Amino acid sequence: MRSTRLAILLVASLGLSGCAGMNATQQRTATGALGGGAIGGILGSFSGNAGLGALLGAGVGGAGGYLYDQSQQRNYGGGGGRGRGGYNRY
Repeated sequence: MRSTRLAILLVASLGLSGCAGMNATQQRTATGALGGGAIGGILGSFSGNAGLGALLGAGVGGAGGYLYDQSQQRNYGGGGGRGRGGYNRY
């Protein structure tokens, strides 16, 4: 059990370190894919096929994250509200 926790922690830290230097579009797409994969895996486990659920969820989540980013760029001038020439609420 302890080695499993260590392996999960190692994989999570490697995954997070791979996100350094990503632009807003890449971050939103990756976040959507990660969330969609997690939810798809959970829902897929109810039908007995968690892998397929995770795969489909990651695809749908990634596409959703990308479309959300494109919507933010179109509505707020390309900056996505993050202080790079786009809409700034503060």
